[in-house]
Amino acid sequence: MVSLSSFTDVGSMAQSLQQSIDAAVKRVQQQAAGNGGATGGGATGKVQEYEQTVNKSALNAAPFATSIGTLVKDTSRLNVFSSLASNDPADFYKFTVTSSGAPTLGTVGDAGVRLQLMDRGGKVVADSNKDAGATFDAFQKLKSGQLTLDKGDYTLRIAREKDVPVKEAKNYGVQLRMGNYSKDYDTIAKQPAKGDNPFGNNTKLQGLAAILGAGSASINPASMMLGGSGGSYGGRGSLLNALL
Repeated sequence: MVSLSSFTDVGSMAQSLQQSIDAAVKRVQQQAAGNGGATGGGATGKVQEYEQTVNKSALNAAPFATSIGTLVKDTSRLNVFSSLASNDPADFYKFTVTSSGAPTLGTVGDAGVRLQLMDRGGKVVADSNKDAGATFDAFQKLKSGQLTLDKGDYTLRIAREKDVPVKEAKNYGVQLRMGNYSKDYDTIAKQPAKGDNPFGNNTKLQGLAAILGAGSASINPASMMLGGSGGSYGGRGSLLNALL
């Protein structure tokens, strides 16, 4: 497991994360190959590299997920680097799959981080929690490139395992690719800007934000239906924010 706090700049951290993810994915695929599973997937030719630095939404719910790009078979690789700050219950990231296929997922970072993949309807497709049953099995397949996803929109929910205190900060890196890749897309996700309001001066939408319970210490049904989590919200301080 990579310790993200050991790096002095985002560039070196991103490079090390990618190397670690590549190594982890290769190990899983080699194991899968021994059992008749999928193999392959890597850089082809000179890889074009792109990077975006964004602020995560101040609203902690799936509809306000941060976009990390489009997953195109044998073309793109998507990477996201960020952290869960103290009292930050979850992060959400969205991406689009352009064609049916079996992507490969890699993760690095601190122990105690839970990752869930959800379809457009909010159904959990894969879950890293060992007690999640069939969705945990699907997560294992996703790591080895053996889980087929249909064309469409998907959301990643990154949170803590149930036994991890919400006050404990967690750093993480996630990568997705489908086959080979020639374009590498990095997303550096920072905490929301102080006082950030995604609804601007629209009072009706601001009312929706209140319903969603942004910044509330209570659990409300609307927030839960949209993929939010209960508990107090104290902002999203992060290692990345300190570095940039």
